[in-house]
Amino acid sequence: MVSTHMSDLVPISALQHFVYCPRQCALIHVAQVWNENLHTQKGRREHARVDEPASEQRDGIRIERALPVWSERLDIIGKCDVVEFHPDGTVYPVEYKHGPRRKGLHDDVQLCAQALCLEEMLEVTIAEGAIFHVSSRRRRVVKLDDALRKETQGVIAAVRAMLDSGQIPMAEHGKQCECCSLRNACLPDAGQVKDIGLFEPLEDNACISF
Repeated sequence: MVSTHMSDLVPISALQHFVYCPRQCALIHVAQVWNENLHTQKGRREHARVDEPASEQRDGIRIERALPVWSERLDIIGKCDVVEFHPDGTVYPVEYKHGPRRKGLHDDVQLCAQALCLEEMLEVTIAEGAIFHVSSRRRRVVKLDDALRKETQGVIAAVRAMLDSGQIPMAEHGKQCECCSLRNACLPDAGQVKDIGLFEPLEDNACISF
């Protein structure tokens, strides 16, 4: 049972949004702004299978879908798309993402936060998880090492500070803007904002998936 009031918990989805773009995170989670575009609509359709809670057994592995998770220590809450429980005791979280297989720090932080919750809830250690890229139908293994754990906890602290302040960062135009569903709300006149390259872990056409 979560003792902290639900409204005080940081949504794990906000961590992904923050790494992708702090302004996007603030628009969604502070200003409550949301728009759909082709990328988010397609992502939701592809995500439908893991959005409903379900349990199945396959080759001795118990598979839980849409599993709620939280951490009282970190004050975060969210939902795992898939968690595999292996016969040897291994707990393996898998996050589904729209698009081809590619590395993205925003996805890795989201997966790591889920793993931190599972570790606290189940009293286990999780060494790795995976991102399943729907378009290519391939998994990308993510090592949950000390560096990623430290990065994730830093992002949690930054998002908590932003939510507590209620401040929305200024717009800064970068390659992540091209397929953002909030582009029109965020950048009504892109010519008036500074053009910079934010968050180098993003690759070309690496649109965020929800």
